[in-house]
Amino acid sequence: MKKLTILLSMVLLITPLMACSQNGPAKPATKAETKAEKPVDIPAPTPAVETAPAGISGKVVETMNAAGYTYVYVDNGTEKIWAAAPEFSVKVGDDVMVPEGMAMHNYHSQSLDRDFDVVYFVESVLNASNPTMGHSSAMGGAMGSSAGGDMKIPAGHPAIGGSKAPEDVDLTSVKKADGGKTIAEIYAEKADLSGKSVTLRGKVVKFSPQIMGTNWLHLQDGSGDLKTGNHDLTVTSNVQVKVGDTVLVTGVLTLDKDFGYGYKYDLIMENADVTVE
Repeated sequence: MKKLTILLSMVLLITPLMACSQNGPAKPATKAETKAEKPVDIPAPTPAVETAPAGISGKVVETMNAAGYTYVYVDNGTEKIWAAAPEFSVKVGDDVMVPEGMAMHNYHSQSLDRDFDVVYFVESVLNASNPTMGHSSAMGGAMGSSAGGDMKIPAGHPAIGGSKAPEDVDLTSVKKADGGKTIAEIYAEKADLSGKSVTLRGKVVKFSPQIMGTNWLHLQDGSGDLKTGNHDLTVTSNVQVKVGDTVLVTGVLTLDKDFGYGYKYDLIMENADVTVE
């Protein structure tokens, strides 16, 4: 019995060894297998994009033009930022205002062969030292009215209203909002309506997105007179619209609003609720 037990134990020990001998040593992974196991290459991340602070103003301490863009290094006394906009006239020492834009981190300009920690790309830069030349071509270059201030602002700027509605925008179908006012009535009663919420219906005749941190709408409804300028109302809102949209708008009216750097309004409706109909 003792001999049988010893024999069985030896069999149990030998069996695994025989199996290993039959299978042979583990083969190294083939070149193809090794390649398949490697992680797929991940492309280098694109520069981080974020929204720039709105309405940064200061003096230009450095500037250059490249590839149709003007770069300005702006010092506001507490910080310095690089901004770029479609080419415009500016020089070191000019006072400018940089509106909200997109921040590109670790940006390399091929045309300048220069690296920037961050550049804010914006639609335009307002040059308060040279207002007749201070806007980029993105906002238009022809001279317009002063919007109630001493500074001349190029046509196409969100501050400028008073223009005729585009030919493809039909104002004849605009109906007065229930319990609301027409634009002409708002101008006529502006002293009494100042600081109060007003509702109106109109058509978007001009839309400028993300200037100084908000969207700018110019509304007309067929009332008022082009010569006196009481036919067009400037509205700010976070709602995206397009020219030709009929909108129902409710917001608080403000008189004599001065944003600085020439952004002055006799009448404006800010942070309005806008519904596209």
